[in-house]
Amino acid sequence: MEDRIGTGAEPLAGRREWIGLAVLALPTLLLSLDISVLYLALPHLSAQLGADSAEQLWIMDIYTFLLAGFLITMGTLGDRIGRRKLLLIGAAVFGLASVVAAFSTSTEMLIVARALMGVSGATLMPSTLALITNMFANPKQRGAAIGVWASCMMVGAALGPVIGGVMLELWWWGSVFLMGVPVMLLLLATGPALLPEYKDAAAGRVDLLSVLLSLAAILPVIYGLKDAAKDGIGVTAIVTVLVGLAFAAVFAVRQLRLDSPLLDLRLFRVRAFSAALSIIILGGIPLAGIFLLASIHLQTVKDLPPTQAGLWLAPVGLVIAVGASVAPAIAQKVRPAYVIAVGFVGSVIGFLLLTQADSTTATVVILIAMLLVYLGVGPSMALGVDMVVGSAPPEKAGSASATSETSTELGVALGIALVGSLGTAVYREAVEVPSGVTGDQAQQAKDSISGASAVADDLPPDVGAQLLGSARDAFDTALNAGAVFGAVMFALCALIAITLLRHVPPSGASQTEEAPEGDRATEPGLTPLESRE
Repeated sequence: MEDRIGTGAEPLAGRREWIGLAVLALPTLLLSLDISVLYLALPHLSAQLGADSAEQLWIMDIYTFLLAGFLITMGTLGDRIGRRKLLLIGAAVFGLASVVAAFSTSTEMLIVARALMGVSGATLMPSTLALITNMFANPKQRGAAIGVWASCMMVGAALGPVIGGVMLELWWWGSVFLMGVPVMLLLLATGPALLPEYKDAAAGRVDLLSVLLSLAAILPVIYGLKDAAKDGIGVTAIVTVLVGLAFAAVFAVRQLRLDSPLLDLRLFRVRAFSAALSIIILGGIPLAGIFLLASIHLQTVKDLPPTQAGLWLAPVGLVIAVGASVAPAIAQKVRPAYVIAVGFVGSVIGFLLLTQADSTTATVVILIAMLLVYLGVGPSMALGVDMVVGSAPPEKAGSASATSETSTELGVALGIALVGSLGTAVYREAVEVPSGVTGDQAQQAKDSISGASAVADDLPPDVGAQLLGSARDAFDTALNAGAVFGAVMFALCALIAITLLRHVPPSGASQTEEAPEGDRATEPGLTPLESRE
């Protein structure tokens, strides 16, 4: 059967498609930026709106909860009603919700606005990726286009704290939400002319029970992981994750029984699809976790203000963009498995450098280590996503894109929870509280390095300095442990790539390279993705 990716016979995209890619890149950058920009704005808006700690969590988390929860639903809905139509509807709602958030007069109003931003954001992410897949049928061009898309996603996340810090210095806290308005207006104005419409004419109606089951599966898992990151792995985190997994099993059974499922689980029988998704999830775990630990290290151990720490880490997003942009060109002549694996090996070297970091290590050395980590993961971002969406037949592009996005969200949530919990456990074990510190203060100092810093300010100078020195050494040990974990995980990702993806030919191959017979899915109704390998 013809290989959809490797024939090289697909038509080339023209100027209209490349201009359309630029239009799609803007909301992609914005959505990732919007996730990180609120970290700096939260103290300001909390003070003005009078938000308590629970409300602050809702303001932060409701966006990512609903974004992750509705990705699969919206990706499949785009396949049914049209991806451009869904994208434009989502852009209009996101823009309006951004204005409401910017001018919110109460905490409740802001939470509702953030919820609408999360739901509408879930329409934008899979729609942009699915449209790119449909607009660029040629494998070489599609790889380059997805590299641009992945680069914008990473650059947005890196620039969020920096741009947020500048805007907060110049304007009020609501200004950070208004960044999305001109972007969405541009998308609404140019989208109908530049973006073609795609949908699956044979798709059935959306199964509402499947939608509810998908939410019941994803939301508890995300909540449990966030709870584990905040309070450690406890009963609440374990129970909620188990509840989510139970609903996921029910969801999977229902999808296998439906003629028109919300998520076509037969896609997972394609080895390139399932292996690439595994790499996306496993690669996201140490990536998100080490960024969290490095950010805390710069602000607490190096004692840098948040904006300055953000500036130090901003190049991280830029180098991952470089890796994501260059990898598709290399993969035209070299098998993607080897490109991905070599990238991960470079990341492992960066992690190994971080295992030696301590309070005396120059900040520039930590930056170099982080740059190596993130440069190496760029190829897996671009090529992994390309394999996921490129494996699926055109009418399933939205569903495949949403699955890729959901995997990314789960990987990030897992990373913050697992690496954050590991770092907390190592810190608590390593920190030594000086004698004379009271029970409550000792507990606060052992909870986190931020707590130790707060306690040290209230202690006599010599005792405070002793506590702070111990806390910083303990956090260095936590950072080292997180780096060891990252090195092991990325080595595993490299092994998965070499083992399960080595049969995928270069995107520039002139003819199909046949996979072993057992690697091809042969179920009825599963179109050319069966021979993606």
